[in-house]
Amino acid sequence: MNMKLSRALCATTALVTGLLMAEQALAQSTGTAVLEELIVTGTAAPRSVGGAIVAETEPKSRASITEELITRQTPGQTILDAINLLPAVTFSNNDPYGSAGGDITMRGFDSQRVALLADGVPLNDSGNYEIYPNQQLDSDLIERATVNLGTTDVDSPTAAAAGGTINYITRKASDVFGVRAEVGAGSDNFQRYYATIETGAIGPFGTKAWVSGLFTRNDLFKPHNSPIDPKGKIQKKQFNARIDQDFGSAGWASLILNYNENRNQFINRINLATFRRQGLTTTGAADTTLVGATTCTRPTPAAGTAQVDNTTNCPSGFYGFTINPSNTGNIRGLSSWNLADNLTLTVDPSFQYTIANGGGIGTFSENLGQLRGNSTAAGVDLNGDGDLLDTVHLYRPNTTNTRRYGLTSSLIWKFADNQSVRAAYTFDRARHRQTGQLTYLTQDGFPTDVFGGKDGYGEAIDLPDGSILRRRDRYSIALLNQVSVEYRGRFLEDRLLVNLGLRAPFFKRELNNFCYQRSTFDAYCTTERAFVVTGTDDGSGRPYVVFPSAGNGLVGGAGTGTQALTAAQRAAFLAFYGLPATSTVTASQFYGQPRSFQRKYDDVLPNVGVSYDLTDDLTVFASYAETLSAPRTDDLYDRDDVDPGPERSKSYDLGVRYQTGMVLAAASIWRTDFSNRIERVLDEAAGIAFSQNVGDVKLQGFDAQIGITPTEELSFYASYSFIDSELQNDIPGTSATAPVLRTKGNELYEVPKHQGAARVQYDPTEFLSLGAQAKWVGDRWTNLTNDEKTRGFGLLDLDARFKLDSFGLERTYVQLNVRNATDKRFLNEITENLSGTALAQPGYRRTFIVTLHAEF
Repeated sequence: MNMKLSRALCATTALVTGLLMAEQALAQSTGTAVLEELIVTGTAAPRSVGGAIVAETEPKSRASITEELITRQTPGQTILDAINLLPAVTFSNNDPYGSAGGDITMRGFDSQRVALLADGVPLNDSGNYEIYPNQQLDSDLIERATVNLGTTDVDSPTAAAAGGTINYITRKASDVFGVRAEVGAGSDNFQRYYATIETGAIGPFGTKAWVSGLFTRNDLFKPHNSPIDPKGKIQKKQFNARIDQDFGSAGWASLILNYNENRNQFINRINLATFRRQGLTTTGAADTTLVGATTCTRPTPAAGTAQVDNTTNCPSGFYGFTINPSNTGNIRGLSSWNLADNLTLTVDPSFQYTIANGGGIGTFSENLGQLRGNSTAAGVDLNGDGDLLDTVHLYRPNTTNTRRYGLTSSLIWKFADNQSVRAAYTFDRARHRQTGQLTYLTQDGFPTDVFGGKDGYGEAIDLPDGSILRRRDRYSIALLNQVSVEYRGRFLEDRLLVNLGLRAPFFKRELNNFCYQRSTFDAYCTTERAFVVTGTDDGSGRPYVVFPSAGNGLVGGAGTGTQALTAAQRAAFLAFYGLPATSTVTASQFYGQPRSFQRKYDDVLPNVGVSYDLTDDLTVFASYAETLSAPRTDDLYDRDDVDPGPERSKSYDLGVRYQTGMVLAAASIWRTDFSNRIERVLDEAAGIAFSQNVGDVKLQGFDAQIGITPTEELSFYASYSFIDSELQNDIPGTSATAPVLRTKGNELYEVPKHQGAARVQYDPTEFLSLGAQAKWVGDRWTNLTNDEKTRGFGLLDLDARFKLDSFGLERTYVQLNVRNATDKRFLNEITENLSGTALAQPGYRRTFIVTLHAEF
């Protein structure tokens, strides 16, 4: 384990000392789990059908899966792939093994608007709210996953959850000693090694625990029609542990630890036109760009001559620096304490650590103004050949380093046999450091450290002004204080369930930008002199600044400008830098100045649900919930001092459940009014990206799922969703030729109007079990102007399990999984745009995986 992460985890031990647990909450937090124990159901329905559908009792649209289904998926697969069978859930998996990332949408909301939690602890990025599927707990350690569609629980510690929440529950420690191990192999040189050791109940207090380790790797898959093989690998290491302790009548507690390392190359993305050409260029030749560049040949440094790194000898898409490294870890505590017969206190603290980036390079002339800063030096020798004549590639990642402390607690009073109230408090504080500290590349094009220089652990590039070379430099605090109250009661012989809640989140963002900012994603970090453009205003009363553009006679640092200065401003600009009036040197685009500021968002949000059991088997329910999503950190770090405001949603659900001894079924109609949607906008004329409020969106639809067990050997599951989305406004354009984007009445991007899934499992003998499942995703727009669409596709997966009990090997089996069994050619995760052409992830190929599972 990295020493910095080790120290960070040890420093937080005080948060969770003594938090050890013997029981497992099945809801998002311990407080919600305890409160839901009031629910009484007299149904004879099975708990689940093949683990794909679970008997639910909450008065909201909720769907769950259990380990029975999870373990039939590809071993080690991300949990988000397992829930892809559920209604209204669309997960785009970037590879067949779940270690390369992906994207998820729920009821038309993308991953930045869906909350992901583990044992009630929020896992979305604290700055941009992204979900990272490849960093999740190994699937063998997950007992259950629950999806709230379009709503949250009252105490959910989330900054953005308009699309709902996903919460997975960690497997409890066993009462008896044992070892569980798996070895797997598959296509693309896949290897997986996994083991968990259970201590059983030990010591005078019957303490139980397990420890677990995982290593997995595979090569990048070769896309359909590619004439060459890609280079690069996807590799993961993961370590987990859990300790459970029962304190008898006093309560229980648990401590869970997770550490994960990913070292991945990105899979090359393509546009729709390239996909349709099926491996050919526009001239009919074989297209070698379907995979990333496989070679980098940098010039050998030599004094007195100019060596130039460029996209010919070392392309920007070279697999050595198109990487996605991450180190993540967390400590989660769960506890419940019985203060009196009818009074319970739950306390769930947590700590999380993250360092991650998406790779990248920059190309620098050795006498660039950004390198010289305010010093008198002529430049910086970047390749060590003793001169300042060269143009050099440097590793230039955007690295994010987060330390996050959280607490969710509830005080629950059961004042009658069928009624309870609770008061809950949530605290979430994330220290969010966003840097882009550059470091060197080896001669063959690989970074000397995947996390960059200095705080990224590697060798920084020291500059003569005393600073280091970096592409951004931000320090943020994301703070949430939330209070909530909830009432829950059953009436009319327990047939009527009423759940009334209020949630009051108080979000605070402390933001510090130490660099000049050109757009949401384009900063300029330098100490060189900046020219103040009088008569301009960034929204806070401060003027913009400009720098000399590179390559115009004076070696500046900022990019070539297109925002023209007035004649008076240009004369002052040239005089400021001591240039003659006839100089051809141009000014860069306008930059906002470094600044520190705060943003606050708060509201009181209702969360209401009612259900009624018409019969022992038939229940109707209705729910209403409001959410508030604070702007993402990147939405606030802009050139201008602007606040796009929070996103808000109002969600309505009306549903029915039918649950008998053979059938589990549920269906609901729903509507969500989503206001103040924030999108990333590209100003083509200025060449900058910024965040913009694009107005309201109306979403409505229908969800349904059914599970049937006609015989003991056979089970069947199916789901279907219809999602209709409509933008309510046109969007202001960013160019003179398109002052308005005609989006009113259009649909959201990446949202299929129709989608469905099905699974069949058949156990013909005691030792053999067969499964087949399919997911169909309809057509999806790639932009909000609705002028480009990817075609729908269907994927078929197969699984077979052969138990080895007859060979004297109890609890041992061999499992075969086949992903994309028909070798379907499709486009997966879409990098959407407001307008124009988008890029997408080529779908993975037919993949075979065989796993030996043994327990002792």
